[in-house]
Amino acid sequence: MNPQHPWAAGPGEILRHGLSLLKNDSDVNRRLAMILIDNSVELMIKTYLGLPKRISGLMISRRDYQEISESFPRMLDALETHGSDKLDGIDLGTIEWYHRLRNELYHQGNGLTVERDKVEVYAELANLLFKNLFGIELVDHVTPAADILGEFIEAWSQLESGLSNSASMHTTVGTGPRTVLDASRFLQGAGVLSTEQVVEIDSLRRTRNEVVHGTTDYKLVLTPAIVSRVRELAKTLDRKT
Repeated sequence: MNPQHPWAAGPGEILRHGLSLLKNDSDVNRRLAMILIDNSVELMIKTYLGLPKRISGLMISRRDYQEISESFPRMLDALETHGSDKLDGIDLGTIEWYHRLRNELYHQGNGLTVERDKVEVYAELANLLFKNLFGIELVDHVTPAADILGEFIEAWSQLESGLSNSASMHTTVGTGPRTVLDASRFLQGAGVLSTEQVVEIDSLRRTRNEVVHGTTDYKLVLTPAIVSRVRELAKTLDRKT
């Protein structure tokens, strides 16, 4: 852990512990890993929102912070409001969905289990959120088997950032569109992206959503070629900003 960021130690330790459970796959370990990963996400958001203004630049009063800290959805709302620049590659709706899944596992006891794919996806999202919030690379990838998942999520984060930055640079109203679909269509109209590129980005967006929402097995749809293409599109946007 970076000694310059002691406030990141707590959530980092919890996330590391959750990830370590995936080394020995079992129903119990997957369930506990999901609970710990979610606990780390909750703590990292709460920690970031509660940092002194001199560190984070956020203006949240103590009273507001206390109210925000009372519920996970409020923390997500506050992060979206105060830390939108930290959410490249992160879909808060997806985070909330995984949080609800974690609650089912926690409150309904040992009768439930969770697929390993879902745990790995949530772990990669948590790892990316940790990096976005604290500027620290906690782990390279969750597990060797999930390398391509981590690479895809990281590449997608770069593409989202490129779309957002490029849209903001080409707008005349100060802030460009935030969603991937809106930003890519806006950039098409601005002559930055071709129609073919917009169609391809939308196809990749659907693939990304299927993966992070757990509706498809990432091992069946993600390939090195897809990861490479996402990176190429991100580099294209970097060259045009």
